[in-house]
Amino acid sequence: MNTLLETRNLSKAYGKKQALRDISLQIQSGKLIGLIGPNGSGKSTLIKLINGLLVPSSGEILVEGKHPGVESKRCISYLPDRSYLADWQTPAQAMGMFRDMYLDFDMEKAKDMAQSLCIDLKKPLRTMSKGMQEKLQLILVMSRDAKLYILDEPLAGVDPAARDFIMRTILSNYCSDATLIISTHLIQDMENVLDEVIILKDGTLFTHSAVDALRDSHHMSLDQIFREEFKC
Repeated sequence: MNTLLETRNLSKAYGKKQALRDISLQIQSGKLIGLIGPNGSGKSTLIKLINGLLVPSSGEILVEGKHPGVESKRCISYLPDRSYLADWQTPAQAMGMFRDMYLDFDMEKAKDMAQSLCIDLKKPLRTMSKGMQEKLQLILVMSRDAKLYILDEPLAGVDPAARDFIMRTILSNYCSDATLIISTHLIQDMENVLDEVIILKDGTLFTHSAVDALRDSHHMSLDQIFREEFKC
């Protein structure tokens, strides 16, 4: 199995604040991985570093053996935790923009997902609810034929009734030989589909483990382990 993503002694500081400290990871192809940790543990910083949106203070990141840059962006499909689309755009225009930006964008898949999620392709984003806008961004990301999908809190703005549907949309629209990293606080909703989990604590790597092995060693669910380790 190929190593798709590797971090070596990765650290990031914002002035005197150490956001990440000495993170070393090896992530293989074909995995579904949860990225979890309390608020302020460094999850978003790690995601931004992998996507080349931040520069490490020390250490390095390799995506298919290359440092983040033009080449890595071609194989990473990234869903940030905030909207990046203009409110005057329609879903059709946003899809056209992605088609022009990414050679691996599948327009027919995007349209099919939009139909299944009841998104009007001609309706400007400013007239859509926040939840519908987030669904559109998810569609754009999952319509790429990428090697690494990174989703930052994809279920955060979704009501509980829609979470299962959104998860099915995610799981049925990425290549089985690709890797999917999902940052989430909704561990109970996610843990049954995860192969592995990365847990960050105070900017350090608490654990990177197969979910089944972690549950077996603790005799608890992943959600229970998290609650026990990070209880106030």
